[in-house]
Amino acid sequence: MNQFEDMQTFVRIVEAGSITKAAEQIDTVKSAVSRRLSDLEKRLGVTLLTRTTRSQNLTESGQSYYQQCLRIIEDVAEVESGLRNDNCALVGKIKIAAPLSFGLTHLAPALREFNRQHPDIHYELDFNDRKVDLVEEGFDLAIRISKLEDSSLIARKFTSGLSVLAASPEYLEQYGTPKTPLELEQNHVKLRYSLAPDNWSFKGPDGKPQAVKVPTVITANNGDYLLDEAIAGKGLLNTPDFICYKAIQSGQLVPLLMDYLSTKPVDAFAIYPQNRHLSKRVRSLVDHLINYFGDTPYWRIGRGEVGDGW
Repeated sequence: MNQFEDMQTFVRIVEAGSITKAAEQIDTVKSAVSRRLSDLEKRLGVTLLTRTTRSQNLTESGQSYYQQCLRIIEDVAEVESGLRNDNCALVGKIKIAAPLSFGLTHLAPALREFNRQHPDIHYELDFNDRKVDLVEEGFDLAIRISKLEDSSLIARKFTSGLSVLAASPEYLEQYGTPKTPLELEQNHVKLRYSLAPDNWSFKGPDGKPQAVKVPTVITANNGDYLLDEAIAGKGLLNTPDFICYKAIQSGQLVPLLMDYLSTKPVDAFAIYPQNRHLSKRVRSLVDHLINYFGDTPYWRIGRGEVGDGW
């Protein structure tokens, strides 16, 4: 019994779309492929494929097994390539989940740079603000910009952002430029992230947190959309600098109350399950991200030292 060959055959059945086509591709008889699949399902104790005369579909267990097989086959190919190649070329797929705004604006160029160095790497990318299940959905890596609550995950910080409060010149002309956080409660409106706290927190005169409540005019789950609305003068925006830095550099937005804002960073992590073998290609990508963004990322809008904040 060759478990690796079982995995290869199963992957071929899935990707060929039928046992008949898989048998043709590996130049063997249909009965042999069908028997190997049946033996595999019996050994695993699960049904991997539901089959009719016209179609086949992966079961939930089959989808999970298929993803794991792909990863193992690619890891073996990577090891063999490294042995044959003095430069230890990286090969195979990396499946990544990343937040939409950060992924498109910042992660995508970093991945292109990594791909120039390792052209045999290919990506499967899910740009989505939802929190994915890495194991269940077969991701090698996820990018998260938040506090990490799941202790079953290993996280490596690769960069950070700082919160910036900003508004367009048109908005400030209409509503006035606040000089202190409390002035925000007078005739101002805000744009709000869906999962963000309703109150904004600033450093008070005594250095302690000061909560300020500003009426909300628009709530959305995407930073780029809220950025566009802020540029259009619809409200104040409190957002990470990696979202708004270009608008501030161009003068489309004006930073506000910088001395009252926390210097506690909004960290970005590359995360993966602690019980999963981490391939060299994934480890190399994470190292690349750390080097690419550096200690002071290109979007930093200067205002003192980044620290623990308050």
